[in-house]
Amino acid sequence: MELIDGKAVADQIKAEIAREVETILANGGRAPHLAAILVGHDGGSETYVAHKVKACEQCGFKSTLIRYEADVTEEELLRKVDELNRDQDVDGFIVQLPLPRHISEQKVIEAIDYRKDVDGFHPINVGRMSIGLPCFVSATPAGIMELLSRYHIETKGKRCVVLGRSNIVGKPVASLMMQKSNPGNATVTVCHSATPDIKEICREADIIIAALGSPEFVTADMVKEGATVIDVGTTRVPSTLTKSGFKLTGDVKFDEVAPRCAYITPVPGGVGPMTIVSLMKNTLLAGQKAIYR
Repeated sequence: MELIDGKAVADQIKAEIAREVETILANGGRAPHLAAILVGHDGGSETYVAHKVKACEQCGFKSTLIRYEADVTEEELLRKVDELNRDQDVDGFIVQLPLPRHISEQKVIEAIDYRKDVDGFHPINVGRMSIGLPCFVSATPAGIMELLSRYHIETKGKRCVVLGRSNIVGKPVASLMMQKSNPGNATVTVCHSATPDIKEICREADIIIAALGSPEFVTADMVKEGATVIDVGTTRVPSTLTKSGFKLTGDVKFDEVAPRCAYITPVPGGVGPMTIVSLMKNTLLAGQKAIYR
């Protein structure tokens, strides 16, 4: 069993990006600029945004954090999105999800200029991705593909089971895994809450990508010997063993599943760091106008 070290790969990619930014600056260009909007004080969102700001520093990017209280109106938030769309100095920006209930996430996503949508959530980027055109690919699926690539995990002709059908992970990663590309070219099955016989389906899989948000859902009896397991889940569960009183738990029962695997990602330290570094890659592309002029 080989552990897929997302943190080590992410550090490597950040160093690659930083070198590229140095070259841009040496040639008289400017550093890419990422802005982030954070609404309210959700613990998970606070952590993610702090990691993103730190990653910007490590890559040599300029970053701006815009904060609103949870009672901000949808109109005010949309005005800020419009302002960032028109700001020539901002290459890409994100609105950290989830948003408070009184704000339509879909309306906000669609208000973002797709050329600055470095999260890759805008329908134009999602549509372009699904037919294999250049676009901003959403960060978690892009991070998963990068891990498969850097660990030289064969996907062509393999059976891949994706657990979960969210717009942010399940659907896009299923689409990427079936594209005519490397990694890709897999035979993909998507399982969700209405799927019967999930255990039997998983047992056939060479690659399982678990993105349900259901702690320790995948158990040893669902995984065949020699499979690759990518665990996207990050649920905070109470713990008496940590100072914070909680620990991050994946969708895979790691201790019992790992011995059966050829490759497996841990939680934390697997997919999570790759999500942030993929956002950095998209921001670099936005700064270079590499996808959209």
